[in-house]
Amino acid sequence: MKTCLICGNSLMYFKNLYDDRFGYPGAFPILSCRKCGHKSLDAQFTAEELRKLYTDYYPRSLYSVDDYKPHREISSFQSWLTGARSFAFRWVPPKVRILDVGCGFGETLGYHKARGCDVYGVEADENIRRVAEKFGFKVDVGLFDPAGYEPEFFDYVTMDQVIEHVADPLQTLTDIATVLKPGGYAVIGTPNANGWGTHLFGKRWVSWHVPYHLQFFSRRSMALAADKTGFTLESVKTVTSSDYLYLQWNHLAFRPPPGCKSQFWLPERKHDKLQKIILKALLVAHRTRINHVVTRVFDSLGLGDNYLFVLRKRQ
Repeated sequence: MKTCLICGNSLMYFKNLYDDRFGYPGAFPILSCRKCGHKSLDAQFTAEELRKLYTDYYPRSLYSVDDYKPHREISSFQSWLTGARSFAFRWVPPKVRILDVGCGFGETLGYHKARGCDVYGVEADENIRRVAEKFGFKVDVGLFDPAGYEPEFFDYVTMDQVIEHVADPLQTLTDIATVLKPGGYAVIGTPNANGWGTHLFGKRWVSWHVPYHLQFFSRRSMALAADKTGFTLESVKTVTSSDYLYLQWNHLAFRPPPGCKSQFWLPERKHDKLQKIILKALLVAHRTRINHVVTRVFDSLGLGDNYLFVLRKRQ
């Protein structure tokens, strides 16, 4: 019997899913822990398979460096209404030394640099090289390796929609603790598979996102993971971007059969007349702020689709 990576208890079958965005082949079962509620994908990937998964199937290779725009500061009301503080980088103060693990196309690096931070990034997707070379960002391309940094070097480490992608979250958190100063913070944003979205949408929940998402934390499993890796879980809340619900409706409308790519998730997407009408209708509905209101209500109840965990390294 397979056991939980977090607490060691037995796992039970939960759901069988497929890649309904980018068409990576295969079916992938999700297992759930009976004790701590942690869920995980029953699959293992080599380093080369991971490189192919993110470089060849993720669409960032189609992004242009000329379109690069760093994130910007936004007002407190707008931040609340849109759920912008669901992103870990929004919780980092200015003028600190920060490592963003899984920095994507580098938008957070420009954001932190503009705020006077000494910012570093790590990204498995090799497409980040184009951005790093053009803007002079300090980025390690590949998987996060603490040996590449001085011990106790950073004030903050962020993982924005990243920890769900790692095969061994306990080792990852241990490695993060190694590079953080005593009292330093790890801020983690990750999907909530215990929220209202999974109950309403089931297998079609947008954030299952297999086989890219391997781990789905519960409040209890993150508290256990933090304690085992030298952290204290200081706070946990559900804070969800209002755009997630908009993406969810589009995801439902354009969900492809197994082995096929979704026309919604690809930058080069082409739509017929009916699809264009659906897209326009969903966009108009989103602009009424109905998705914002629904998202804020469920976040206030602690049932939002995204967890925001703040961990502090023990002294």
